[in-house]
Amino acid sequence: MTQIKLLLGDEAIAEGALQAGLKGVYAYPGTPSTEITEYIQHAAAARDNGIHCTWSSNEKTAMEAALGMSYAGCRSMVCMKHVGMNVAADAFVNAAMTGVNGGMVVVAADDPSMHSSQNEQDSRFYGKFAMIPILEPSTQQEAYDMASYAFTLSEAEKLPVLLRITTRLAHSRAAVRVSTAPATPVRREVADSPASWVLLPANARRKNAALTALQPRLEQLAAENPFFKVELSEKASGKGIVTCGTGYNYVMENGATAAGYHVMKIAQYPVPAEQVRDFARRCDSILVVEDGQPFLEEQLRGIVGGDYPLRGRLTGDLPRTGELNPDNVAAALGMRRTPAFAVPEGIVPRPPALCQGCGHRDVYIALNKVLADYPGAKVFADIGCYTLGALPPFCAIDTCVDMGASITMAKGAADTGLHPAVAVIGDSTFTHSGMTGLLDAVNDRANITVVISDNLTTAMTGGQDSAGTSRFEAICIALGVEPEHVRVVVPLAKNMDEITRTIREEIEYRGVSVIIPRRECIQTLARKRRKEMSKNNQQTAK
Repeated sequence: MTQIKLLLGDEAIAEGALQAGLKGVYAYPGTPSTEITEYIQHAAAARDNGIHCTWSSNEKTAMEAALGMSYAGCRSMVCMKHVGMNVAADAFVNAAMTGVNGGMVVVAADDPSMHSSQNEQDSRFYGKFAMIPILEPSTQQEAYDMASYAFTLSEAEKLPVLLRITTRLAHSRAAVRVSTAPATPVRREVADSPASWVLLPANARRKNAALTALQPRLEQLAAENPFFKVELSEKASGKGIVTCGTGYNYVMENGATAAGYHVMKIAQYPVPAEQVRDFARRCDSILVVEDGQPFLEEQLRGIVGGDYPLRGRLTGDLPRTGELNPDNVAAALGMRRTPAFAVPEGIVPRPPALCQGCGHRDVYIALNKVLADYPGAKVFADIGCYTLGALPPFCAIDTCVDMGASITMAKGAADTGLHPAVAVIGDSTFTHSGMTGLLDAVNDRANITVVISDNLTTAMTGGQDSAGTSRFEAICIALGVEPEHVRVVVPLAKNMDEITRTIREEIEYRGVSVIIPRRECIQTLARKRRKEMSKNNQQTAK
């Protein structure tokens, strides 16, 4: 039996994984991947089947825990945004060497046009680097179906499988036909092969040779993938398109086959080279339509040869950066249409801003007030809501590079003699990647002041649990910060004198000091109060 559900792409993957017998999802929240884990957390099947679905401290711990679940014989899924792959890379690449026992699916949500990210990196390169299968759905229905297919593929080939999506698929809704059959977690025997799982050089060399030898089979499986398709136009124009992911939708929306284009849709990597060559022989030229970096285009160039007329992002026929849309794909197809996705004239962009009443605002007001007395002071910030402190009216931070970089960059600057060097980091980011940097600073007795702006949640991605809530003082002291230089303040305007005095005193201290401004995020507080009010109203009605 089946039913129709209106699902985000993220939710479709979650639903498909649950139906496939998932035992655990491991993730760190990051747009546009967050809703996968949140959907599972609220699913009745997760409660009924004891499915693990709490948040991990970071993407590396998530990847390692999922690999441990696979080792123990159960199906696991790891979810993250594209830059999270950088954090998880060590475990991810080596998981291809150990292989898997229970199926293991890694979902990477890429963010072309950088709606909420620092870069446009394409996770498909990671899959190719690790030499594992990559799946790329084009629709929400395919996202649902591919989740189950991915687990089957993973167990059949004893490899992790990378499922790559982009923002438009992750955060758009469509009707998805899903199974209503009850599903229970799949369980296999616990792995018992130290020669596979202990990556000593002798074992690793053998595993590397086996993984390399497996590549022709993985390429053949890509050709046999049920989502791979070739659609031939009835018009003999000699024009061809090779596409994948959301790009396929834009191609078909523009009526490519009716306009005389043959279309090949790639759904799995490694690229099925022989099928591409056959397709190229049918066409006089090929346009490569892919959202993200020219990953597919570069590989096709090697397959069809340098003299073949291949067009795409590298040739300028499609934009080199940013998302694709039906307009720029239409232009590449030589079709004229009224632009539907251009920003109308006269519309002024509205940059994001810290919420009115947010505690981060008071932190930056206090910092600006104190640092005005210190010419040359620098504030090294991090990834989170508080990054908006770079914008007016605060203009309070000088850097933001990657998760956890604030503390280590402040330390590096302090190592040159720069003073004061201030690091601003959020509570969730601190436990994600900041603790090791603080340990480095303590070991070197660096002259830095660290501000852990604690709003008791992972606010930027919607208010998920923060791993270190109520433990930051203990963590900092355990890492070696002197207890008298771990100080807590409440970021409110009425406390401004106390906050500025505390910041000034710790800047003057020649060593590592930590200030923790703590006040609950007003968004999560408002939701909590609405929930309490609703509960009280229900009780009153009774």
